[in-house]
Amino acid sequence: MIRQKAVLAMDCDKIMAAVRMFLEGIGEDPDRPGLVETPERVARMCGEILYGTHSEPTEVIKALDAPGHEEIVLVKDISFYSTCEHHLLPFLGKAHVAYIPAGGRLCGISKLARVVEIASRRLSVQEHLTTLVADSIMKALKPQGVIVVMEAEHLCMTMRGVQKPGAKTVTSVVRGIFRERGATRAEALSLIYS
Repeated sequence: MIRQKAVLAMDCDKIMAAVRMFLEGIGEDPDRPGLVETPERVARMCGEILYGTHSEPTEVIKALDAPGHEEIVLVKDISFYSTCEHHLLPFLGKAHVAYIPAGGRLCGISKLARVVEIASRRLSVQEHLTTLVADSIMKALKPQGVIVVMEAEHLCMTMRGVQKPGAKTVTSVVRGIFRERGATRAEALSLIYS
């Protein structure tokens, strides 16, 4: 449902026209057999990989009433793919998301992965993506704290520029109790990297 709504918000005619102009701009013939359907394929692809542009990550978090648990909840190694807003090339990696419930409010663990999924499916930079995931969970769930660590390889560094395949960028965002208490942050990081 979220994806369908987002795809409908995109202007596929503009995307197809832009792709056609791009192909002409690099010296290709958009009417040759291998490229004739490329503008339409790219427009469909945009609906798949950029649907988060028209979606709100907080929409998927529903607090469940489960009093008594106020310890770290961690989902790690969440695969994600995103698109760099500077070069329109992918970056991909793993996200690790932890929170400490407050007031008996838990969420299904799959919802944490869904927040990462929706947030990553837009043009962004890794720093902003990490912040969006953490802030979305803080806003929707109101936990004692959140920590998000993202590790990614950026194809704009692999394919162009410094051309360093395998180089990883690590970003982290800490909110609430994880920021205030070093021991709590250290515990979460040890769970993430164990």
